[in-house]
Amino acid sequence: MQRVTNPHDDVAIHRTSPPVIEPGHTFGSVTDKISALTLRRRTPIGWYIGFTLSFMVAGMLMMTIAYLVMTGIGIWGNNVPVGWAFDIINFVWWIGIGHAGTLISAILLLLRQEWRTSINRFAEAMTLFAVASAGLFPLLHTGRPWLAYWLLPYPNTMGMWPQFRSPLMWDVFAVSTYATVSALFWYVGLIPDFATLRDRAKNRVFQIIYGMLALGWRGSARHWARYEATYLLLAGLATPLVLSVHTIVSLDFAVSVIPGWHATIFPPYFVAGAIYAGFAMVLTLTIPLRRFYGLEDFITVRHLRNMAKIMLATGLIVAYGYMTEAFMAWYSANTYEEYMILNRMRGPYAWAYWSLIFCNVIVPQLLWVKRVRHSTVALFLISLVVSVGMWLERFVILVTSLHRDFLVSSWGMYSPTVFDWSMFIGTIGLFFTLLFLFIRFLPIISIFEMRTLVPQAQAQINEEKGQA
Repeated sequence: MQRVTNPHDDVAIHRTSPPVIEPGHTFGSVTDKISALTLRRRTPIGWYIGFTLSFMVAGMLMMTIAYLVMTGIGIWGNNVPVGWAFDIINFVWWIGIGHAGTLISAILLLLRQEWRTSINRFAEAMTLFAVASAGLFPLLHTGRPWLAYWLLPYPNTMGMWPQFRSPLMWDVFAVSTYATVSALFWYVGLIPDFATLRDRAKNRVFQIIYGMLALGWRGSARHWARYEATYLLLAGLATPLVLSVHTIVSLDFAVSVIPGWHATIFPPYFVAGAIYAGFAMVLTLTIPLRRFYGLEDFITVRHLRNMAKIMLATGLIVAYGYMTEAFMAWYSANTYEEYMILNRMRGPYAWAYWSLIFCNVIVPQLLWVKRVRHSTVALFLISLVVSVGMWLERFVILVTSLHRDFLVSSWGMYSPTVFDWSMFIGTIGLFFTLLFLFIRFLPIISIFEMRTLVPQAQAQINEEKGQA
């Protein structure tokens, strides 16, 4: 309890932490406002503009993939020293972005953090779309995506089994498990809201579709008991995935003997960086969304402030990882490790290294200032800078460790081609295309979970009125 003094009437009242939703809402108003975003007859012109632009960019991705399959991965900038290039950089970046959704949904649910309620549905969808974008890169990097089923341990006449010591195999199992559990967790949370949309839809087609997706939900006590047990079980399954998936991705690098990769700090360093990048993307998408659809009552300043604090905390962990890398390169007295860190700082890719330090370490320190944490414009710009910085981090880790090998005769430079860029930008278009479809046809905020918060907000109003 914090004692707050009203400056207007000098009446002291007791107030708990800020409400999760703005006071004044009823069960009906919450349901009406959120469901109206999906069931409205006229789609906003801004949605059409955003969806059209995103779909055009996604079309560029489809054309690039078609040309890639017909021609081969030689259209990319991969070369002999830098065999892993843009595709693996983007794979790690997209997987990291998806981590915030699982953390918000599963871990904060188990910790009973009510402020997750307004953003969990949106973050879960973002996770699925990020994983879909990430999965394209290792699939196409093999050069023969039509033979991807060879990665699965299926019975065959030749008695051949996948190489389970290959990091590619680890990624297949880790990412597929992550995508499956995240999709189930997201869908189970939608079932009560599908029933609400089914009962409120005016169009017969939508009534049938939402009715099928609701799985016969009627809101009985038996339904709620089974729902809560299933939801909690999936949250328990998803929680270790937050740590395991990006740990596996980090081991793709750490199990090698390449200077700059062979480090035991990589698993926690990558997990913190994934949560860092994920919350930056959630803020990047949430701030314009709440403004465009008028959701300030549901996605309050408290949500933005809490996400900013998590970004600051994980950003400090990432900064500690950078310092540890530099310190261990010096302390190990390993010539190759020392040269690797000096090459990052003073070599041909020094611009990328110092840019990521600026984006990931220096700029986020502004979040210590309370006024910055309460400014939506500042948070939006900082989250954009962090997203760019986390992509640069993957670029530096991968390229600077590969382009100069143990032998000088093996050295070479890497520069992405136009097809590398079209592939990367195309996946951004795919991500936003799926996001716009989600915004239009599904509730972006959990209706039934928001209704559970109405009595708390109303009780706070009554308490303040009684003490005023």
